[in-house]
Amino acid sequence: MVVCTLCPHRCRIRPESRGICQVRLNLAGRLVAESYGRITALALDPVEKKPLYRFHPGSMILSAGSYGCNFRCGFCQNWSISQEKAPSRLIMPETLVDLAEQARAQGNIGLAFTYNEPLVGFEYVLDTARLARKLGLVNVLVTNGSINPEPMDELLPWIDAMNIDLKAWQPDFYKRICHGSLQPVLDTIARCAARCHVEVTTLLIPGLNDQDEAVSSMADWLASIRTDIPLHLTRHHPDYRMTDQQPISRQRLLDLVKLASRSLHYVYAGNLPL
Repeated sequence: MVVCTLCPHRCRIRPESRGICQVRLNLAGRLVAESYGRITALALDPVEKKPLYRFHPGSMILSAGSYGCNFRCGFCQNWSISQEKAPSRLIMPETLVDLAEQARAQGNIGLAFTYNEPLVGFEYVLDTARLARKLGLVNVLVTNGSINPEPMDELLPWIDAMNIDLKAWQPDFYKRICHGSLQPVLDTIARCAARCHVEVTTLLIPGLNDQDEAVSSMADWLASIRTDIPLHLTRHHPDYRMTDQQPISRQRLLDLVKLASRSLHYVYAGNLPL
């Protein structure tokens, strides 16, 4: 039995078995990050797509994803790589950084670790971010924020910006729908907002996490850290195990943006239909 201390699950992993993330396994009594260097998605994206609206706006960023996640969100929008071991290719840190350097000519400013949950591949992110920083490239994390303080502190000096998913304000939502916990995510937001640029995203699902009181309380809490933390309230689409849940209406989303804007300077509506 080995214990993984990367995230709050603190999985006790039996021999030849994996933790909840499906990428950290007990191999002959040794904890191994099986997904190291395994890239399932690679694209040069606008930085606003992360979404980061107030970090080098108008720039491009080379975005890389692997597979695995330490949550089990029933509404996951990227379930084919977060909840399954998707087809991948091996791209070691030196190669990924070289690709990012080559993409400078196309407006690239650095690397974004995104698409699946990047922190379950902590070692790969850390090794790559260190190399990228040496070349003056920026490092971005798009994450659910469910990580223990010690590894987060080890990684933070190499991270320039983060978008952290705040799935809901209700602890029960995290427990029932995400198979995780709210408080560690709040701790990560507070910890990281003091050290790098942080924006927060909440995917709103009607009847589950879009109550006025919940959105207002969330905005008030973020404002208690800093009133200039950008908050993205975005519209989910039916997917994965929640295909019967219809998206929030345009007007309802805009009303919630207005509500959150009472506390925060920057609140954005995302995934709205044209």
